[in-house]
Amino acid sequence: MLALRLTRAARLAVQLRRLLVAVASAGTGFLLLCALGHALTHPEAPGASALRLAWCAAPLAATVYLAVAVARTDPGTRPRPGLSAIGLGPGRLMAVSATTTALSAALGSVAALLVFLQLRGDLTGAPADGAVTEALALGQRLPAPAVVTLLTLVPAAASAAVALNLRPRAPRPAPSAGSRRYGRFGAYGWGAARETFGTYGRYGARLAPASSASASASASASASASASAQLADGRAAGAAPVGGGGTLLTQASDTPPPATADGTPATPDAVPDPTATPRPHTTTLPWGIAVLTAGLAVETYAGDTATPSTTPSAAVLAGWALTALGLALAGPGLTHLCGRLLQAVRPGALRLLAGRVLMEESHRIGRPLGVVCSVASAAYAAAALYDADGPDFGPLSTLGALVVAGCAVATLLTAAVEAKHDRTDTTDALLRLGAPPATLRAAAAVRAGALLALFGPLTLIVAQLASLPLAR
Repeated sequence: MLALRLTRAARLAVQLRRLLVAVASAGTGFLLLCALGHALTHPEAPGASALRLAWCAAPLAATVYLAVAVARTDPGTRPRPGLSAIGLGPGRLMAVSATTTALSAALGSVAALLVFLQLRGDLTGAPADGAVTEALALGQRLPAPAVVTLLTLVPAAASAAVALNLRPRAPRPAPSAGSRRYGRFGAYGWGAARETFGTYGRYGARLAPASSASASASASASASASASAQLADGRAAGAAPVGGGGTLLTQASDTPPPATADGTPATPDAVPDPTATPRPHTTTLPWGIAVLTAGLAVETYAGDTATPSTTPSAAVLAGWALTALGLALAGPGLTHLCGRLLQAVRPGALRLLAGRVLMEESHRIGRPLGVVCSVASAAYAAAALYDADGPDFGPLSTLGALVVAGCAVATLLTAAVEAKHDRTDTTDALLRLGAPPATLRAAAAVRAGALLALFGPLTLIVAQLASLPLAR
C-alpha cells in the first residue's frame, strides 16, 4: 500500500521514467512469449527455440539495468533523517523501491500478454498475419505455467536487482587505535589518561619506564581534576577546562558529530544513502580491457565457425555479452582519464572545471557510456551480419534491438540527470561567486565534446573488430 501511494504521489518526471521501465518490460515479455510460441510451433527444432530464448537475455539485461537506474534516481525512496522513527528505515525504503519496480515491470508484462493474445486472435477472433505468425503458435493452447513463468521473469529480476543495489550497507568499522589512545588531537576515543596537547612529542616521554609513565599520567590526571574543580564556574559559563600551565584539556567525545553531505549535522537516523556511489575506481580499467579482448576473441571464433545461412549462434551472443561487460567496466576509468586529459597542459578555468566535473562523475556516467558504446558497436556488427547473404532482419529482431538500444540510451540520460541534480549545490555556489551561466554551459559542451572525441573512435574500433569475423 505504501508503494502504491508513493507511486501515485510521484512527480511527472519520475512517472515517465517508470513508464519507460513498463514499456521495456512489455517488449521483453513479448519477446519471451514469442520464443515460447516458436517452441510450440516447431517442436522438432528445440535447439533453434532455445537459441531464441537465449537471445532474449539481452533485452532482459537491458530492462533490468534501466530499472536499477530509475530506482536509484527515485527521490521518494531515499533515506532521510527521522524516518526510522516511523518505521521507514533503510531496509524498509529498499523494500518499497523494489516493490515499486516490480509493479512497473508487472504492468509491462500484463501489457505484453494482452498484445500477444490480441495478435493470436484469442481476444477478437481474428489472428494477425505476417512474418511474426510462426512465433504466435496459432491454433495451439498456451501452457499457463510457462506463460506465468516467463511473464514473472522480468519483474522478479528487476526487483531483485534493485534490492541488491539499494540494500543498506553497514559502515566500515573504525581502524584499531592500538595500545595507545590520544586525546582530542587525532583522537580515536578515550585514552588511558587524559593528556595535554604535545605530551606525546615531549622530550623523554617515550623513554620513561612504564611505572614512571603511569605515575606521571595519574599525577597529571589528579592535577587536571583539581584544576577543573577550581574552575567550575568558568565551565558553567562555557569556558573549556584548563590544566596545569594553562593547557587546554579536551576529550575525543567532545568532538561534534560529523556533518552530512548537505551540511546538516548527522543524527542517529541519518544513515548513509545506499544510492550514493563511491568515488571512481580506475582499477577496473585493465579488467575491462581484458574482458573486452576476450569478447572480441570469442566473436572471432564464432565468425570462423558460423555459416552465412544460419542465425547468430550462442557463441556470438557470448562474445557480445563479454564485449558489453568489458566496455561497461572500462567506462568509468576512461571517463576519469578523459577528465584528466582535459586538465593537462596549463588548463584554463573552463577546461579545469570541465575536467574536474568529469573526474567526479566518472563513476556515475562511465558505465552507461560503456553500455551505449557496446550497443552501438553491436548494431554496426549486426548490420554487417544481416547483409544480402545473411538472414533477414525480421520484426522480432527489430523489436529486440529497439528495446536494448532504448534502454541503454534511457539509462545514460537518467544517469546524466542524476549527476546534474547532485551538483546543484556546486552550480549554485559558482553562480553566487559570480560565474556567468554561459561559462557553465560552455563547460558542459566541453565535457560532451571530450566524451564524444574519446568514446566515438573507441566505438568505431570495437565495431570494426567485431564485424570483421562475422562479415566473412
